[in-house]
Amino acid sequence: MHIFNINRRQFLQGATATLALTAFGAQGMDLINPPKPYRVGLIGTGWYGKSDLFRLIQVAPVEVVALCDVDKNMLNEAGKLVSQRQKSGKVPRLYGDYRKMLADNQMDIVLIGTPDHWHALQMIDAVKAGSHVYVQKPISVDVLEGEAMVAAARKYNKVVQVGTQRKSTPHLIDAKKNIVDAGLLGKVSHVEMCCYFHMRANGNPPVEAVPAHLDYEMWTGPAPMRPYDGSPHIRWWRTFNEYGNGIMGDMCVHMLDTVRWMLGLGWPKKISSTGGIYVQKEGKSNIADTQSAVFEFDGLNAVWQHRSWGGPNNPEYPWSFTLYGEKGTLWGSTMQYDFIPLDKDAKRIHKDVVYEKEKYPEDLTEERIELNAAPATRLHMLDFLSAIENSKRPIADIQEGHISTASCILANMSMQTGRPMVYDQQKRIVVGDPEATKLLARPYRQPWKRPDPKLV
Repeated sequence: MHIFNINRRQFLQGATATLALTAFGAQGMDLINPPKPYRVGLIGTGWYGKSDLFRLIQVAPVEVVALCDVDKNMLNEAGKLVSQRQKSGKVPRLYGDYRKMLADNQMDIVLIGTPDHWHALQMIDAVKAGSHVYVQKPISVDVLEGEAMVAAARKYNKVVQVGTQRKSTPHLIDAKKNIVDAGLLGKVSHVEMCCYFHMRANGNPPVEAVPAHLDYEMWTGPAPMRPYDGSPHIRWWRTFNEYGNGIMGDMCVHMLDTVRWMLGLGWPKKISSTGGIYVQKEGKSNIADTQSAVFEFDGLNAVWQHRSWGGPNNPEYPWSFTLYGEKGTLWGSTMQYDFIPLDKDAKRIHKDVVYEKEKYPEDLTEERIELNAAPATRLHMLDFLSAIENSKRPIADIQEGHISTASCILANMSMQTGRPMVYDQQKRIVVGDPEATKLLARPYRQPWKRPDPKLV
């Protein structure tokens, strides 16, 4: 077990820092001297994999010993960037197969930034190899993958943090404490969530030869093999259900997870969804461009809506959640929150996202960085490390990530079947629906073997 030093002044200052650290139980950690840095590996060196790794480097003493990617060009570039960012200046060992990376290196922490269809196998193999894991959301492409991931984390007694960093977003922590928990909303009996970003890649690129620098067989892994029609990186793979769960799995998972955290909600009792490709029919994309879903909890419905066309219902909150209480309304997003009380004599409350451009000037030159998310990811990494040090569950524990992910997958299953989904986690079935129960586990492409929750 590594004990590390974190100077809190390096990542947040003032009241927000105090609030965030208190929420995570991370205070006092800067009184401990580190014997040596954490040994870290990254699987998936694309945009968000590197972004997560660079946030970790910023807040803790680590040595990045290995990187893995099936794209040699991306991998080599990541190696150079890491050598420039980490204290030792060393280029990590580079791998094209994550299994060899895990076999060759004893790593304290493995970050997983691959496409969704790889998360389950890589997380499970990493904890089996003895590493704690930070895995991107959504955790899985089907429900039983998620069950196996939770089982593996528990069996091997490893901390697994999911990249649902809204729970580590300073202004949203403030909203939970000072609006929701303080009772300013009163009883909340309805929630709305939405995403109106035009983020659905579409088009009809021709099939072409796979470039020499990309191992497309390994990139595809357990997913169905699609004809290669250009680089799958960034947005293209997300436009296909073969690799993920569309905008529902990409964006609703964040907002549903945030709402569940704010209101202390567990599994939805019932999930219903409708939608499809209503407008953007001209391209290859097979994910829904329009979808509505209802997540039913006791005395509360959480309603989701996304459209990848047209405009948002509120231009200030195009990707957001809204909590409707008997005393007022709370709008929240990655950028801000607004509390609007029903009492006309009460004060409205507004808070903006916290930026840390002055403290971390390297953020300003990092390609594709989400500056609004960087402080949240840094806090999320600190919570992850605190959980490792104190042998406790992190704020975005794999079980919580599984509930949020599986709920979104079940919404897609409802849209597909035209029936509501009631999931029994103990029996791992959709109640009264054998046909839907079969959809809880997608087939794996040979020779890959899907993980069994009972055998991990």
